[in-house]
Amino acid sequence: MRENICKRKHLQEKTSARENICEARLKMSGILTKMARASGSLGNAFGRSALGRRSFASAASKSGRTPYYDYLRTSGTLRNDNVFGRNHNVLFTVFGRRDFASAAAAATQMQSFKVFRYNPEANDKPKMVEYKIDLAECGPMILDAVLKIKDEIDSSLTLRRSCREGICGSCSMNINGSNGLACLEYIEPSKNPIVIQPLPHTYVIKDLVPDLTNFYSQYKSIEPWLKRKQEKTDPDVEYPQTVAERALLDGLYECILCACCSTACPSYWWNPEYYYGPAVLQQAYRWVVDSRDQYTEERLAFLNDTMRLYRCHGIMNCTACCPKGLDPAKSIVELKKFIETGYKPEWETLHAKEMKENITRAPGLSYA
Repeated sequence: MRENICKRKHLQEKTSARENICEARLKMSGILTKMARASGSLGNAFGRSALGRRSFASAASKSGRTPYYDYLRTSGTLRNDNVFGRNHNVLFTVFGRRDFASAAAAATQMQSFKVFRYNPEANDKPKMVEYKIDLAECGPMILDAVLKIKDEIDSSLTLRRSCREGICGSCSMNINGSNGLACLEYIEPSKNPIVIQPLPHTYVIKDLVPDLTNFYSQYKSIEPWLKRKQEKTDPDVEYPQTVAERALLDGLYECILCACCSTACPSYWWNPEYYYGPAVLQQAYRWVVDSRDQYTEERLAFLNDTMRLYRCHGIMNCTACCPKGLDPAKSIVELKKFIETGYKPEWETLHAKEMKENITRAPGLSYA
C-alpha cells in the first residue's frame, strides 16, 4: 500500500510539473503572439519567411534558442553567431524593452554613403554620388560597403584593395574627413551620410585611386635597403645585432607605406615636391638607426636640407591618423637630433657627391 501511495504521489508531481511547463509555454506563446501582432510586418516576417508559419513557442522549444535568434540567423541579420557583437543592441532592445518595432527597424539598417567620383576619360567634373546600403546585408567595415557598392550598385566605381587585413596599405582613403584604411575602419551607423574620398591633396587617377608616384619616388630616393662599405666574408652568416640594437627598429619597420600620414600633413600639402613627408622620413630614420648599415653619415647629409626634413612643424596629424599606431613625428624629431649632434662641415661636400652619384634617385624638384 505504501509503495502504491508513493508511486501515485510521484506521478502526480510529474503531472503537475508537466502542466506547469505547458502553462508557461502557452503564456510565452501568447506574449510572443501579441508582440508579433503589435509589430505587424515583423510578425509576418517571423511567421512566413523566417520560421515557415510555425508558432514562436514551438520554434523556441524545438530549436532550444529564442525565436528572434532564429530569425536573425535565417534572415542574415546576425552574422557569425556574433550575439554580443555588432547586433547586441538589437538583441537587448528586443529582450530588454520587448520592442519588436525597433527590432524591425534595426533588422534593415539603411545607411547612406557619399563617394567621390571622377573619371578623366569622361571629361566630367569630380562629384559626390550618394548610395544607400542595407547594413544588415553588408560586412562591418568601410571596405565591405565600398565593395558592395561596386559589386551590386555601380560596377564602374574604382578603388585599390588587396589584403583586407591592414597589411598591404592599398585601401587607404579619407573617411569622414580622416585618413585611414578602409579595411580597418568600422561602419558607424549614422543619420548623416558617410563620406568617402581619396587621400587628400593628391592627384586623382580615377574615383578613389590617388596618384602616389611622387610619394614612391621620394621613398626610392632615401635608398631603403641595407648599404655596407665592408661586405661580410661568409655569405651564409648574418650581420649580428644585439637585443638593444634590434629594439631600436620597433615602431619603424611596421610601416606599410599607405601614405595616410603624409597626405594628412599640411606641410606635405604645401610642398609635396620638396618636403619628404612623415612616412618617407620615418623610413629614412629606420635605416639611420640600423646598426648593420654603414652609410649613416651619407644618409643624414642627404636629408640635411631645409625642405626635405625641416618643413616639419610638429602638427602631429601624421601620428594621429596612422592606422598602425606608429609615431612618425617622433622619428622626425630623432632625425633632427642625429643631425644636430653629428653634423660636420664635410657633409656639404658629401651631400653633393651623393647627388652626383645618384642623380636619378631624387624625385621631382627636390634635387634643385
